[in-house]
Amino acid sequence: MKLYGLKTCDTCRKALRALPQAGFVDVRAEGVPVDVLERAHAILGDKLLNTASTTWRGLSDAERARDPLSLLAAHPTLMKRPLIAAQDGTFYLGWGKDVQAALLA
Repeated sequence: MKLYGLKTCDTCRKALRALPQAGFVDVRAEGVPVDVLERAHAILGDKLLNTASTTWRGLSDAERARDPLSLLAAHPTLMKRPLIAAQDGTFYLGWGKDVQAALLA
């Protein structure tokens, strides 16, 4: 299991504490592999893009109109987090009660 997030994000830290077996990838430092982004976007769609983030608000209208995958590649902090990739290929987004129930059961 891999958890993609930011080391400074409180939600990511909570998820990592609850999932000690998960490998952590800091998207600001390491980015998200293109194949992971493509698969996650195919499954989760535009929910993967955090349009409420400070990074999003700082983008011009022209940048916001770009393809979501190229935006996430250029600005990894635009991704909602954490993005959790399970061993079976399932992706989970965020650390809400539904994700916790699925992963901690």
